[in-house]
Amino acid sequence: MSHSRAWCPVVLVAAPASGQGKTTVASALARLHRRAGRRVQAFKCGPDFLDPFWLSLASGGPVHSLDLWMNGEADCARRLQQAASQSDLVVVEGVMGLFDGQPSAADLARRFGLPVLAVVDASAMAGTFGALAFGLQHYQPGLPWLGVLANRVGSERHAQMLLDGLREPSTWLGALPRDGAWTLPERHLGLVSAQELPDALARLDAAADALVATPLGQRDLADATQWPRWDGPGLIDPAEPVAPRLAGRRIAVARDAAFCFIYPANLDTLQALGAELCFFSPLSDEAVPACDALWLPGGYPELHAQALAANPAMQASLQAHVAAGRPVWAECGGMMALFDELVGVDGQVHAGWGLLPGRVLMQKRLAALGPQQWDTGAGVLRGHTFHYSRCETALQPIGHSQRPNQAGPTHEGEAVYAQGSVRASYFHAWFASAPEAVARLFLPAEAA
Repeated sequence: MSHSRAWCPVVLVAAPASGQGKTTVASALARLHRRAGRRVQAFKCGPDFLDPFWLSLASGGPVHSLDLWMNGEADCARRLQQAASQSDLVVVEGVMGLFDGQPSAADLARRFGLPVLAVVDASAMAGTFGALAFGLQHYQPGLPWLGVLANRVGSERHAQMLLDGLREPSTWLGALPRDGAWTLPERHLGLVSAQELPDALARLDAAADALVATPLGQRDLADATQWPRWDGPGLIDPAEPVAPRLAGRRIAVARDAAFCFIYPANLDTLQALGAELCFFSPLSDEAVPACDALWLPGGYPELHAQALAANPAMQASLQAHVAAGRPVWAECGGMMALFDELVGVDGQVHAGWGLLPGRVLMQKRLAALGPQQWDTGAGVLRGHTFHYSRCETALQPIGHSQRPNQAGPTHEGEAVYAQGSVRASYFHAWFASAPEAVARLFLPAEAA
C-alpha cells in the first residue's frame, strides 16, 4: 500500500468508563490490519505502561503516550503527524471514560480532530445502549465521531436489540460477543502485561478474527469514503534540539518482569542526550553491566520479591555501583526494591537491596494516582504517580512533586529521596518534558 497519500485513517477508541474493553478492541483493530501487512501506529492517551504492552504486540511497534498536559500539545501534534505520514492506520486508545480526567480523551479528540469509536460493554443493557451512545456523541459539541461498537454481547438477537435502540443506526460499527478466548486478565495495577502470557498473541488473533465479522473490521483502509478524513494537526514547530549532555556515558536500564514500566519516549530522550543504553535483568543477571549510571524503572517488585531476595550477587553489584559514586535514578517499583524490606499484603517480609533505609508496605487500597510535576531546579519534569504501597523511612525528602497547576505544602505529591548517588521517588517521569533535568539525574554531582 502506498504511503504517499495525503490522508490516513485515524481512530480514537474510547468508552463510557474503564473496563469496557477499549484495549481489547483497539488491539484487535491494530492486529487485524497489521497481520494483513499494513503499517499500524498505536498510541495510548495519558500515562500508562500496561495497555501499551498489548497495543505494541498488536501493532508491531513502540507505543507512545499522548497527553495534552504531560507531553504538551506540540509534542502530541508532532507524534500524530509523523505517524499519519508513515502509516496505513493510526489507532489511539483512550483513557478511563471518554470525558474523564483533565485533560480527557475527548479533549485530545477535539483538539486534533480524531474520530471517536465508542466501545460500550452492553452485556447488561438493551435500549439504554442507544441513549449512552447518543450521549457520548453529543455531550460535547464538535466531537469528531466514527461510531459505536457493542462489546460482550450475548447473542445475535441481543445485538439486534442494541442496534434497534440507536437513534442514528449509521453509527453502528458492530458487536463483539462475550468470549473468554480474548479476555485480557487484570491485577491490582491494571491489565496483566502481554509479555507474561504465553498465549497473548493468540488472544489478540481471536479478537481480530471476531472483529472481521463487524462493519468496523470490514472497512477498507484504502477507501477514503469509508473513513472520516483526517489531515493532521496542521503546521507545527519542530522540536527544540536536545544538547548531548550525556554523550560518552553508558546508562544501564533494568528491564524484566519486575521492572518493566518504561516509556519508549524516555529511552529516546536518553539517546537524544547522547547516552549509550544497555539493559539488564535484576531477576536473572548476577551483576549490573559496566556503566556510568543506572535507571531502575517501575514495575512489580512485589510480585518478584522472593526471586529478587534470592539473587545476592545482584544486590552486591548494585551496592558496589553506589559505593563507587555512580548515579542511580529509581522510580516507583525501582525505588521500592532499594529499601531494606518489602512487606507484602499478606504481611510476609522480604529482604530488599538495602540501599535506602526503611521499608515498603504493600496495601490493598490505592495509595496515589494522578499527574505530577517535579521542579528539579534544572527544569520541571512532568509525569504521574500510581501505586499501592507506602514507604516508612527516616530519610528526609530533598523535595516533592506537585499536582499540576498547584503549589505549596498542601499540594505536595511524592517525596523525592537522596542518599549518596541515589535519587528515588514514587514519581514516574516523562523524560521528554525536561531533558536537561534528566541529564542531571544521570550525571555525578560534580558534573551536573
